[in-house]
Amino acid sequence: MDHMIFEVGTALLLVAIASVLAGKLKLSIIPFLIILGMLVGPHAPTIGIFDFKFIESQEIIGFLGRIGVLFLLFYLGLEFSVSKLIKSGRNIVFGGTIYVLMNFLIGLAYGFIVNFPLFETLIIAGMLSVSSTAIVAKTLVELRRTGNSETELILGMILFDDIFLAVFLSVMSGLLMGGATSIGGVLLSVGISIGYMLLFFVIARKGPPILNKLLNITSNEIFIIVVFSALFFIAGFSEKLHVAEAIGALLFGLALSETEHSKRIEQLVVPFRDFFGAVFFFSFGLGIDPLTLGDAAWIAVGAVCLTILANVLSGMIAGRKAGLSHKASLNIGLTIMARGEFSIIVANVGIAAGLMPKLKPFSALYVLILAIVGPMLAKESKHIYSGLNKVFRWSKPKEKLKNME
Repeated sequence: MDHMIFEVGTALLLVAIASVLAGKLKLSIIPFLIILGMLVGPHAPTIGIFDFKFIESQEIIGFLGRIGVLFLLFYLGLEFSVSKLIKSGRNIVFGGTIYVLMNFLIGLAYGFIVNFPLFETLIIAGMLSVSSTAIVAKTLVELRRTGNSETELILGMILFDDIFLAVFLSVMSGLLMGGATSIGGVLLSVGISIGYMLLFFVIARKGPPILNKLLNITSNEIFIIVVFSALFFIAGFSEKLHVAEAIGALLFGLALSETEHSKRIEQLVVPFRDFFGAVFFFSFGLGIDPLTLGDAAWIAVGAVCLTILANVLSGMIAGRKAGLSHKASLNIGLTIMARGEFSIIVANVGIAAGLMPKLKPFSALYVLILAIVGPMLAKESKHIYSGLNKVFRWSKPKEKLKNME
């Protein structure tokens, strides 16, 4: 225990170096941090005063990582609002439904093909169905596509995907964490989870006037103490009801998203989201022994190939239904392909419930590959479109040149 602070400080220094390196290379920090965590840990060497095994500090690093999950989901809840869903329109609902259904059904089929049990198969299907909001947003900004015709639909589909994530995690936490064994008990656990979520939806719609008064605090210091205290209490209370603590954080963010203080909360929470979120990805990698990755390699690669296929097809269907060009529709599928923080959060629900140990290396490899490949494919969308256009002849040569970026 004497070296606890030094170990944690060393871990954070490594996280900072990896983040700077990712920034220099203009890549997502997620794969860098997961790989970093995998390279150190119990199997790592001790060099002088630096003990990269992090044995004494692993528990506290893991706890800091859990805080990162809470902030990630809390921020997501702040970004989403019930009113946005109502105003989204048919194209976004149709596109989001096609996207989630296609990925989820392919995930279910794949889980059964590789002979995973039912709950593990459901977790895999959930992982395949949720994009990384952070990576998708970063990709759109970096490629300067925020003004493109397809961007509104991309953001809408991501929003729809986030809603699916909330429902899925609520249901799975009810199934896996409720401790129910009979059909009635399972239904009760799931019902509690969904009812708990609906309660926050009602609060989000009807509660803003009261919340606005309660949060009318001038001092930023007191304001952030009140908000964060409520965040941690609600997350812990959710766990008592056998609802994942991360979902409690998301629902609390959702309840505050409709208030007049939402933008203020967002500005205050971003630094905590980024810092603790980085520790989360590092701590996730820290618990993975690289020597075990080989057992899940072929399963992860198969899932990646199916995800790429499902995303391209669903993007094309959603885009064309919305009246977009073939190129813009292809951009949709390639942009929303990245997987990251939310796929890991889904995997963690299964891992925490004691499901197959193989879920951890599988989720790590699956996320690593798509966190790197997804943005790369989006960047090369012009060339991918040109190649596919030669096969499918979507547009004539003149139209193709006109539509090129």
